[in-house]
Amino acid sequence: MKTNNIFYCFIAILFIVSDARAQTGWTNLFDGKTLKGWKQVTGKATYSVENGEIVGVSAVESSNSFLVTEKEYGDFILELDTKVESPVSNSGVQTRSHFDPAGNNGAGKVYGRQVEIDPSDRRWTGGIEDEARRDWLYTLQYNPKAQPAFKQGEWNHLKIECIGNTTKTWVNGVAAAYVVDTVDSKGFIGLQVHAVGKSEDAGKKIYFKNIRIKTTNLKPTPFPPGVFVVDYVSNHLTDYEKKDGWKLLFDGKTNAGWIGANMSTFPTKPNGWVVRDGTMTILGSNGGEAANVGDIVTKEEFSAFDLSFEFKMSRGANSGVKYFVTLNEDTKGSAIGLEYQVLDDAVHPDAKLGRNGDRTLASLYDLIPSNKPPRFVRPIGTWNSGRIIVYPNNHVEHYLNGIKVLEYKRGSKEFKDLVAISKYVVWKNFGEAKQGHILLQDHGFEVNFRSIKIKPLHD
Repeated sequence: MKTNNIFYCFIAILFIVSDARAQTGWTNLFDGKTLKGWKQVTGKATYSVENGEIVGVSAVESSNSFLVTEKEYGDFILELDTKVESPVSNSGVQTRSHFDPAGNNGAGKVYGRQVEIDPSDRRWTGGIEDEARRDWLYTLQYNPKAQPAFKQGEWNHLKIECIGNTTKTWVNGVAAAYVVDTVDSKGFIGLQVHAVGKSEDAGKKIYFKNIRIKTTNLKPTPFPPGVFVVDYVSNHLTDYEKKDGWKLLFDGKTNAGWIGANMSTFPTKPNGWVVRDGTMTILGSNGGEAANVGDIVTKEEFSAFDLSFEFKMSRGANSGVKYFVTLNEDTKGSAIGLEYQVLDDAVHPDAKLGRNGDRTLASLYDLIPSNKPPRFVRPIGTWNSGRIIVYPNNHVEHYLNGIKVLEYKRGSKEFKDLVAISKYVVWKNFGEAKQGHILLQDHGFEVNFRSIKIKPLHD
């Protein structure tokens, strides 16, 4: 009798545990024994099951390899544990991704958003790349606080949340990336083994286990404040951004909040500034600096801030985004201010002027050149994203498409020394104003701006 009681108690416990698991809504994508539900679609890397883990082994002379789910998923929360054997290895988790069998000359191509697993010194684990399509969407330079979260050679826990058009990631519980996108409402999940360049890098292992997914009764997980959001919905702020202090400087529909520099109206005469198709556009004229209708500035002035904007250039274009513009200087051309250069480096002659490239794209014009890998410069006629951060202590950073390209400190000796050998030397205390306007430059070429947003920063 006692044995029967123990047996029934055991069965009851099993039912309780099973019911509790069912209520949570989680489903295991990996049974710990086989690759059932998965298939390899590209590459020569091998995938096997060892000790309850999926083990991917890199292969020389192979393209990126992917083991993908046979099923597609829309909204979900995905959790898994991963470990990377070697710091020269690279991996990632595909989300809402797709397979083109004709891609890569018939070898097949996987494309779509990938959550990065990066054991290198770059430390971008948790960042989001658009595999084989748009390249990087969210580098961890957007959120450097998350870079130390990944532990090389140890098991790491990844959480990926895809709800609606939002993707958020966590690495070992640390909030990493936040992307609002406009493509791919569903697709497969995949485990990548990256291509390797040398034979000595082949044979390295990447491990995955405890892979589970939840697709019903989803509730977005809160992000801590202060994490930058990459939003591909034009002229849009998420509720998270609004709560975090961001506001739009351009609503996508009107010129509200902007005025001509040293004017009382907004300059809209022929070849002037127009609002169309969700952009603030300066139409092309003769290539002269403020020679047609002139620059426009925000009516509001700013001191410390985080400014983000997107821009699209026509071939040979020249323009700029200026900050700390006081409009107090007597100038014949464009108003004076610190300038984030917007330039077609390959065509416009200004790229070869100045010193050491300090008039090229994303540079602090005529003062500090930008250090930008070619991979992070988008082609003419497509959208680039710029960012300028001015901290309360006057430290300044320029970004281009997620990469920090320069930094300096306003008012420092180094800054003053640069001003002394620049065109700005004629203006006393150039670039050191307590506050100023944001300016979009008319330099006679067609340039489009959108998604211009700002967050005031405080001590």
